[in-house]
Amino acid sequence: MSDDFLRGIYNIVPTPWRADGSLDEPGIRQLTDFVVGLGVHGMTILGVMGEGAKLSDDERARSVAAFVAAADGRIPICVGTSHDATERCISFSRQAQALGAMAVMVAPPRLARPVNDPAVRKHYLSVAEAIDLPIVVQDHPTSVGVYMSVEFVAALAREAPRCRWLKLEDEPSPPKVARALAANPDLRVFGGLGGMMFLEEMKRGAVGTMTGFGFPEILVDIYNRYTTGDIDGATDVFFRYCPLIRFENQPLINLAIRKVIYHWRGALNTTLVRAPSAGLDEGTLADLKDILRRLKLLDVA
Repeated sequence: MSDDFLRGIYNIVPTPWRADGSLDEPGIRQLTDFVVGLGVHGMTILGVMGEGAKLSDDERARSVAAFVAAADGRIPICVGTSHDATERCISFSRQAQALGAMAVMVAPPRLARPVNDPAVRKHYLSVAEAIDLPIVVQDHPTSVGVYMSVEFVAALAREAPRCRWLKLEDEPSPPKVARALAANPDLRVFGGLGGMMFLEEMKRGAVGTMTGFGFPEILVDIYNRYTTGDIDGATDVFFRYCPLIRFENQPLINLAIRKVIYHWRGALNTTLVRAPSAGLDEGTLADLKDILRRLKLLDVA
């Protein structure tokens, strides 16, 4: 099977909850239909933005099955299967494959000694040997405390070709994109971080971005313009919406902001984020409404 599907805009979507905190399975179809309609190239579920760590094993299986069924082959589904225990990561990854996912995203395990390349290498190689899917290696040291050097990810991709996709979120990301591709041209690099450096990442050779964002069609527009040679047009769109990209990606409350936007757009039935979580104060909501009004994106008055 060709792996060309792993490029472009992969929207990392939230997990829909009912008002009582239970999994909203009909809401998964509602959200999927909405996102597919915006022209994204794929969806990533059960990542940090999908509150993957807050789901029970049963909820995880039901979520993956529901998203795959809702997508119905229209776009590929990439499933976050990260776990600090290698066997659990393997189990989640095998489950995702069995349920119809086309790729998995795996962050390095948190280790007592973060600088432990042999242990991280063994973790990824074990997962790669256990499944037949592409593995998107998530390089986000802020969230897991593990730094992966360019030399490490380049060597890992050579040793395990299933691991040649990299979701690079080690800041500053654009220079590392360039260094990674220089170290191993077979790597396929996605940006992330809410799309804050998306334009610059593509200039350095990224094949797209895999990120949460409440208006993914904006990222699709930037990508389509850039990849068809309209660099100035892509730049104009990116610069126009940078205030929203910046505002959405605030640490601790970025998921809450995105859930509010999806709710206002009719894609989610609730804005619930499972505890523990940081809520949004009235000032933040007012600022969000003001940005959306000024950018003429949504009338939430």
